[in-house]
Amino acid sequence: MYLAELQELVSTEAQLAESLLQMAEVASHPALKEALVRHREQTEVQKERLVSLLQKHGADPTAHTDQAMQALIGETGKMVTMLKGNDLRDAGLIASAQRLEHYEIAAYGTAAALAGQLNLRDDQQTLHTSLEEEKQTDLLLTQLAKREINPHAVAA
Repeated sequence: MYLAELQELVSTEAQLAESLLQMAEVASHPALKEALVRHREQTEVQKERLVSLLQKHGADPTAHTDQAMQALIGETGKMVTMLKGNDLRDAGLIASAQRLEHYEIAAYGTAAALAGQLNLRDDQQTLHTSLEEEKQTDLLLTQLAKREINPHAVAA
């Protein structure tokens, strides 16, 4: 189960990296665009951490495709086409990005808990590092939404 969770997380990060790039391309607010690009870079690092953990345990990093992430990304694509105007689209991008972040936070929390139960303390620490990065990204998106993006979207 633990290895399957890690494999799902690799798929999640791979899918997210591509989606973040697409989201950054349609974002209009410079700070949002920058946050999405920066998170994409962080996502690549997180994926490599997961690949290393799986290789350490002799498991194939490409064995699973996370269908929940596929669905969430699909919903993001629908939202982008539905919302007209830069301010509304940026607010929608943040909402979608946070849904993706919350899914990752849950997945990393689960994997870290399993690593702890298996007494894999190094794995657990690695997963906690990624978990904290995801929480920080979520906080950054919340601050960006409250301070800059959402007030403009409401006015639109």
